[in-house]
Amino acid sequence: MLSGRALALAVLAWSLLKVVVRRLFDGPSGLALFRENYDADGLPPLSPAERAALPGFSRCIACGRCDLGEAERIAASRGAYPGLMTVVLASSRSMPDFDAAALALAHVPEEVLAEKEQACPTGVPFRELARFVRSNARAQAALSADGAGNAPAELALVAAVIPPAAALDPSSADRAAPEAT
Repeated sequence: MLSGRALALAVLAWSLLKVVVRRLFDGPSGLALFRENYDADGLPPLSPAERAALPGFSRCIACGRCDLGEAERIAASRGAYPGLMTVVLASSRSMPDFDAAALALAHVPEEVLAEKEQACPTGVPFRELARFVRSNARAQAALSADGAGNAPAELALVAAVIPPAAALDPSSADRAAPEAT
């Protein structure tokens, strides 16, 4: 029986042999394997330019300066837009739900994003982040589209225009959104 260094070398050699054989005879690898694993989750692969941009999106220190003056947009969004800081943090720390992030960013005009870039102490490129989110939301919707043409992005937009429970008759509003006690 092998022990110590000899055992480690034997395990390493066996692992290398398995990898080489698997690469010669198995299925997809690289981008094809990524798509096979993650298309069902609606996670599109990133281009080299998008990967290079991610560190800039992650510079947010959660100071909240970008949320100043956003109260009206937050209220008008009926919950779709929680504020720019929250969207930036959710969109830059891991692969976000691009659909939800794009829906939130739809409430912030491009010129406001440009103003917020000037106020940001760490220089988060809000407009570039918005383009990244929107383009990946479209890619995510294309990956997730079913045979009927329904995609999560379309469903979220439909949900955004459904009237809130308060606009319904009082009895249905009580059932749809009970008060917190």
